[in-house]
Amino acid sequence: MHLFRLLPLGLAAYVTAQALTDVLTQNSNTLSTLTSLLQTVPDIVQTLSTAQNVTILAPSNDAFARLMARNPRSTELTRNPRLLAGVLQYHVLQGKIAANEITAVPKFPATLLMSPFANVTGGQRVEVALVNNTALVFSGYKQPAMVVTADVAFSGGVVHIISEVLTVPASPAQTAINTGLTSLAGALTMAGLADGINGLSDVTIFAPSNDAFKAIGSATGSLSTQALAGILAYHVLGNQVRFSTDLIAAGSPVSLATAQGTNLTLRRENGQLFVNSARVLIPDIPTTNGVVHVIDNVLNPANASAQPNPTASVQAPAFSGVTAVADAPFTSGIAPTATFVPASVPLNAGISNTAPRAGFLLVAVGMMVAML
Repeated sequence: MHLFRLLPLGLAAYVTAQALTDVLTQNSNTLSTLTSLLQTVPDIVQTLSTAQNVTILAPSNDAFARLMARNPRSTELTRNPRLLAGVLQYHVLQGKIAANEITAVPKFPATLLMSPFANVTGGQRVEVALVNNTALVFSGYKQPAMVVTADVAFSGGVVHIISEVLTVPASPAQTAINTGLTSLAGALTMAGLADGINGLSDVTIFAPSNDAFKAIGSATGSLSTQALAGILAYHVLGNQVRFSTDLIAAGSPVSLATAQGTNLTLRRENGQLFVNSARVLIPDIPTTNGVVHVIDNVLNPANASAQPNPTASVQAPAFSGVTAVADAPFTSGIAPTATFVPASVPLNAGISNTAPRAGFLLVAVGMMVAML
């Protein structure tokens, strides 16, 4: 079931651009909580009051109320101005994006959230897209928020009022743990790569699902630490953040160098995106240092020429002589701190499943604390 029903955008246009403070005052019935939070971080207010060509994604009072209902500890943000400033900066896009510029082709604008809370050149990203005629914003763990009132003009750009507080992206390892990619999280830990990958900048990670690891389960127990590390490094593109639109626009097929040293191949078939023989299941989950794309197969650097069968519902493993196991490998001791179900948006637009969410903003904020 879709999280959001089809709703028209509420449009609020002003003949002359007003100061942001005037916009907040005139919309106090909807934005009073945001206004109160902004008053505790005057530096952010000053930045936004003088900013030009920005888009503010303003969570409604109801959005903050839902956050509080899920996790009363969210009030801790008000006692830490630096963290609060980071969360609010993630709600400000560099560049003005009007409602009529939000289309079925996703955009990935940079926000004002920078180091130390983000290790992405130019600023942390969000995704904005029109899905079933509803403008959505996807944030950390690919959690969706709906634009409920669009195009409120102010002197520095435009405000869109949104239905949820955006979730600040977490590290790749934490993202894997909390989105059900526990085999990947455990494998990174076993190979001693979790901290290293978390510390990289501008990375693209192709993340095998737990089912993908189950499919090669008979081989996982015999892998040396070195061999496992090499396989995992083959899933990482260094110094390049490639969202799905970048991958699709790159043409087909395209060969890209991995952190392991062997190239992988991207190709499009029947509107689907494949990495070697692995299908991209969920694209564009932002992390502190780049983006994760969930895939349905574990990539094999020794079988870099593996090609997909686009008509198959499940791709054959890229490792020969393996058999599947019932339990996901590498998951011992891997305990999610929260549960986030990423929205699954097909690469050819539309939406296949936007699942109800669990989990809390404070999980991601906890990762921000660790960066201080």
